[in-house]
Amino acid sequence: MAEVNNMLIVVNSGTDKAYNHYASYVIAFMAKQVAKINSVTIYYGPYGVAATRKGELAKLGITSEIKDLIAGQIEGLSASDLPDTLEMLARFEKENVGVNIVSCGTFHVIDGAGKTIDDKSGIEDFIIPVTLPQAADAIMKADKVINL
Repeated sequence: MAEVNNMLIVVNSGTDKAYNHYASYVIAFMAKQVAKINSVTIYYGPYGVAATRKGELAKLGITSEIKDLIAGQIEGLSASDLPDTLEMLARFEKENVGVNIVSCGTFHVIDGAGKTIDDKSGIEDFIIPVTLPQAADAIMKADKVINL
């Protein structure tokens, strides 16, 4: 099996498909912490950018039952270690685990979340908008692409 050094997780669904969003952060965490993959990026594509609006990921809660279920599968992790929302998990993974979180700036403009590609005023501050060439570059350079 080929070694993976650069993983890209593409989330291209709205929050109506919340499991895709939860899965992206679980996969990213496992890739960094368990598989020791050097570069892991979550990319919110055209249909996923709505989830990057301020407050949307905070609406996706992590219940105590889910925390118990997840923690029971990962050695050394307790349910109390897990945050209460997906926004909190995303911030933790970006700041403490080293997961890159980006989104399609073009679709922020189309969706009305930004006036320009670089405008972050309508999206979460920890998500970096990228241009179409930057997104294409990330896809082409990834050793492994996972689509959710």
